Amino acid sequence: MKQLITSILILHLLTAHSQAQDTGEISGTVTAVGHSPVYATLQIMGTDLGAATKEDGSYVIQHVPAGSATIKVKLMGYQTAQKTVTVVQGQSTKVDFELKEDNLNLNEVVISATRYELDRKEAPVVVNVLNPKLFNATQSVALSEGLNYQPGVRVETNCQNCGFTQVRLNGLEGAYSQILINSRSVFSALNSVYGLDQIPTNIIERVEVVRGGGSALYGSNAIGGTINIITKEPVENTWQIGSNFSLIDGTTPDNSLNFNGSLTSEDLQSGVTFHGLYRQRGSYDANGDGFTEITRLENNTFGMKTFLKPSEHSKISFDFSAIKEYRRGGDKLDLPPHFTDITEELTHNTLIGGLTYEQFSKDGRNNFSVYLSGQKTQRDSYYGGLGGGRTAADSVLAANAYGKTNDLSLVAGSQFSRNFSNNDVIIFGAEYQLSDVEDEIIGYQRLIDQSVNTIGIYGQYEWRPNERMTLLAGGRYDHTVVDGHYGLADVTRTSDISTGVFSPRTNLLYDLRQNLQLRLGYARGFRAPQAFNEDLHISSVGGEPTFVILSDELKTELSDAYTASLNVTEAIGDWQFSFLAEGFYTVLKRPFTTVSTGATLPNGSILEEVRNGSGAEVRGGNFELNLSPSSQLAIQAGGTLQRSTYKDPQVLFEPEVASEEEPTVTTDRFLRAPNAYGYLSTNWSLTEHLGLDLTGAYTGTMMVPHVISESGFIELVDTQQFFDANIKLAYHFDLAKGFHMELSGGVQNAFNSYQNDFDTGALRDSNYIYGPARPRTFFFGVKIGDFH
Repeated sequence: MKQLITSILILHLLTAHSQAQDTGEISGTVTAVGHSPVYATLQIMGTDLGAATKEDGSYVIQHVPAGSATIKVKLMGYQTAQKTVTVVQGQSTKVDFELKEDNLNLNEVVISATRYELDRKEAPVVVNVLNPKLFNATQSVALSEGLNYQPGVRVETNCQNCGFTQVRLNGLEGAYSQILINSRSVFSALNSVYGLDQIPTNIIERVEVVRGGGSALYGSNAIGGTINIITKEPVENTWQIGSNFSLIDGTTPDNSLNFNGSLTSEDLQSGVTFHGLYRQRGSYDANGDGFTEITRLENNTFGMKTFLKPSEHSKISFDFSAIKEYRRGGDKLDLPPHFTDITEELTHNTLIGGLTYEQFSKDGRNNFSVYLSGQKTQRDSYYGGLGGGRTAADSVLAANAYGKTNDLSLVAGSQFSRNFSNNDVIIFGAEYQLSDVEDEIIGYQRLIDQSVNTIGIYGQYEWRPNERMTLLAGGRYDHTVVDGHYGLADVTRTSDISTGVFSPRTNLLYDLRQNLQLRLGYARGFRAPQAFNEDLHISSVGGEPTFVILSDELKTELSDAYTASLNVTEAIGDWQFSFLAEGFYTVLKRPFTTVSTGATLPNGSILEEVRNGSGAEVRGGNFELNLSPSSQLAIQAGGTLQRSTYKDPQVLFEPEVASEEEPTVTTDRFLRAPNAYGYLSTNWSLTEHLGLDLTGAYTGTMMVPHVISESGFIELVDTQQFFDANIKLAYHFDLAKGFHMELSGGVQNAFNSYQNDFDTGALRDSNYIYGPARPRTFFFGVKIGDFH
């Protein structure tokens, strides 16, 4: 027995000695240009071997096979670096790295393309990223103010009374865009009406934009694309307090105060970040008629995000935000709403949160996660007017135009991913989504009581046969049940729909050369018959409210989206360059269209109905240019040329009795969809402490509906073009170690490119608003904290 044990020990020692002789070690230090040693990750290409740097920037990778080895180093905000060295048996090879800043964010890690983290350049789908640097350059307080600075993305304001905004992707209206918070679809139809104004930019780590159909990954309503809002992670101990003071048109104040902070443990096994915003904006009247074009606004937001690593291979994440917002527009803002000619007044109380548990295998190749996220909103609203009273009935109706809304969204699911040794990746998962809304205005006998339950299962395989090609194929099956009750005066509708939709997806990434990439893609999308964001907003026309109701025969809308792009990138020393050209073609089947019926209900309100159209096509191209000749200068520009048309002319106004004065109005063009729009962003470090930002967004001409009679009769107006240019100067003070200050000032919409033909008076069409969100605005900002 002793001989057996001795033999085993000798064999073990010989094996260990043999392994030691067949492998070596790589060690060194990682630093960044102009900074002290940094936390970075290193990987030996083609193996499971890797390491993370310590606090002093040092690293050690053991048991590296002898021979040639390629080491890749990654760090957010810096260019990826790699070196090839020869590893000698039983010896330590020293390799140091000095990382250069990624001024154009070409090497960012994204998640929206494939539902797992990977470099943008390796993603088979084009992903554009908005980061805090852009929000800071444009002095954006809320998300809605900075989203325009990506190709194919356009934010528009749709109401003078309440400031309702929506984001359009590739020419499609807001209901075709799916907005995610930390990769979860808890941003409901109600949130989409005002939520873009309610999310402060100081909580955002980045915003990922994926254009084209995304239903194969995240479920319905992603026909135009997906916008994924990633909030800040606690990665280091830091704090910041900032304030912004603005004067809209030099007269109307818009003030905000925000703070951020984060704490992490020394072993990086736990951390928490927290944020807050208080904003107060006055109302603005552009034409002196006593009615607002920009609403009075007050916003209070507080939130946090935390993580805990119970073990080396597991992680628990939790995020939470509470938002309270008050907004009011119309006239006589200091009176109770029912004593005014027009008022839209809303108070939102919103809670958003999410919990995720992740488990990793020891080799890091397997990842399993379960998650639960939710959103709860309570809204008190008033949509009314003519309280002064043309008649006694008007006054009675105005006094009963108060409403209440309860909105709930839940997402629960699990996902498994496997990264094989040849770098192929497989993902599959299941997800349950609930959207439940009850919106009631008793005075108008108006009700939306809708519950949408969806169970989805999805899977995809990412095949990398060689270093130059990636082929992704996948799909998602969604079973959706819509239970809806819709009422308006004596008009009632019900929805009892159960439908199943399979959404396939395939994408190809091919490196034609080292720095030239070709991407091809196809994706199916769908929207189930249900009330969307526009249906939860009430506009005012001729002093009367306009309501939207669903047709009895509304069917599921389907889409097929095709994309092709070429992307060239180059990095030589400090010089970085990137150019993207992308073509897109989307076919809509049974598109939802809103028709003004010309019917006036007994309570005086105007009725609009959502119906299926015969078909539509959206075609066009996006381009994006990024140029950074040095770390002191970065230039980004992008634009979209497109055309959106219906297969057959769509009815926009259908009178009860056609006449020469009010005929049926049709169009084969998409409304509010300019054929050309784009942006420019230039960041220039004039000195070590002084920076200049020049930014701007261009909007071409478009067709906009204008209601000109109390029956809802529409004229179609071709608008002017706009260029919303911004100038900002900022000076940075290094007051002490860990204590810095920045003073900034400038002008938004410097050329005062602003709509000049607003409707006037109590009988105006409140939806007749287009172009930039505000006129020329002067601002001054200050922030202090531990930031670079």
